Amino acid sequence: MRVAIMQPYFFPYIGYFSLLQAADMFVILDTVQFQRKSWMKRNKIITFKGGSTYIELPVKKAPLDTLINQIVINNEIDWKTTLFSQLLVYKKAPFYNETINTVNSVLNEDTNKLVDINKNILLEISNYLRLDCEIVVFSEMKIKVEDVNSADEWALNISKALNATEYINPPGGVSFFNKQKYKDSNIELKFIKNKLRQYKQFHFNFIPGLSMIDVMMFNSKEEIRTMLTDYDEI
Repeated sequence: MRVAIMQPYFFPYIGYFSLLQAADMFVILDTVQFQRKSWMKRNKIITFKGGSTYIELPVKKAPLDTLINQIVINNEIDWKTTLFSQLLVYKKAPFYNETINTVNSVLNEDTNKLVDINKNILLEISNYLRLDCEIVVFSEMKIKVEDVNSADEWALNISKALNATEYINPPGGVSFFNKQKYKDSNIELKFIKNKLRQYKQFHFNFIPGLSMIDVMMFNSKEEIRTMLTDYDEI
């Protein structure tokens, strides 16, 4: 079984979804410390003048050591109206209606938890793209995991508990993970780097690595599914 494990991101970029496309099970790791300036609560889209800007999920203030699964969305702020207003930049994009319907389905969930809405993003977009990957939240799994002695052992010990044969991760972890630990546990460690294939973003210069929303606005489901497999295995 191929397993991918990531923290929950807000409308993440296509490389994140390449992991879902490649994995049999995707584990949302929500029992580690929340990072306020991270992709967990924001991402980027294009602007009317070209360039990019943030779309953001406002969260309530919490101590620095607060775990991800304890982070609460600040629904006292009308952030959904702001988000849909920002997405009007895509009004003339070829797949605007389909994409907006998917975003609507995500935001219709009545929740005040960051983990819940970010999980729903993965579920809705995976359903839209017909990705066959089981998506689970770590804190809800009720599995026994060995004690973690270093940061790179979270993924290792969860993979062992799930009897995974392969663990896949974005390329940013190449220098972070101890490959020998995985080898000793009979787990193949692989890193996949999406090539971020260029596509037309109106008349603007192409900006790679924006939110998956941007990819969906300009590309058909079939095109996106091809893009998801356009990566190098390291």
